[in-house]
Amino acid sequence: MSSAPLFSDRTHAGEELAQALLTQIAELEMTTGETVPPMVYALPRGGIPVAVPIARQLNCPLDIVVAKKITTPQNPELAIGAVTSDGQVLWAQQRLWRRLKANLRETALRQAQDKAQAQLAEFTPGCPQVNPQGKLALLVDDGIATGMTIIAATQALKEHHPHQIWICTPVAPAGLIKYLGHFCDRLVILETPDNFLSVSRFYEEFPQVNTDEALAYLQEYNHLPYQQ
Repeated sequence: MSSAPLFSDRTHAGEELAQALLTQIAELEMTTGETVPPMVYALPRGGIPVAVPIARQLNCPLDIVVAKKITTPQNPELAIGAVTSDGQVLWAQQRLWRRLKANLRETALRQAQDKAQAQLAEFTPGCPQVNPQGKLALLVDDGIATGMTIIAATQALKEHHPHQIWICTPVAPAGLIKYLGHFCDRLVILETPDNFLSVSRFYEEFPQVNTDEALAYLQEYNHLPYQQ
């Protein structure tokens, strides 16, 4: 495939994703005859600037789900799983983590969950207190590489009994689509390249989103009026 970026930045990707979601939600309402209120959930930090244009277009609340990769000190770049702030765990292929002793696995899990809980506490001041039960939960990230964190996030959302959960992202590997589909009611993915390598290559500008910037996005958006 061409190495040319697909999106100028996260905001542009969110605007494109918002249009796709507007179309698919309208089609769902026409097919079922039901109108289910949407609610957007971002994976911090990079998913938040993508999620803001979506929530704005849908005129709905914007919240977060925090999930962190589980890694080991021996290889901090290799994820052996993912865990959410409320303890939903997804392990990677067994051969990656069964070699670890049980106490090492538990330590790695606890450290990752502690990080997730700390990040949730940082972002809570910018989040609305809205119950997703019965709503259309749209889970958004800036891209999906392995799928572990976003799948763990779907498991956390299911505990709150939304009407449906959609995984929404600008870009994800083609080879991951079937796997992701097992964990949600619908996938909304703009681009599914075979030659993936990394999420960043599909953006012209892909700076790291720091905590203050991400929190500012949340606080600014959630001070705007929306209909519940």
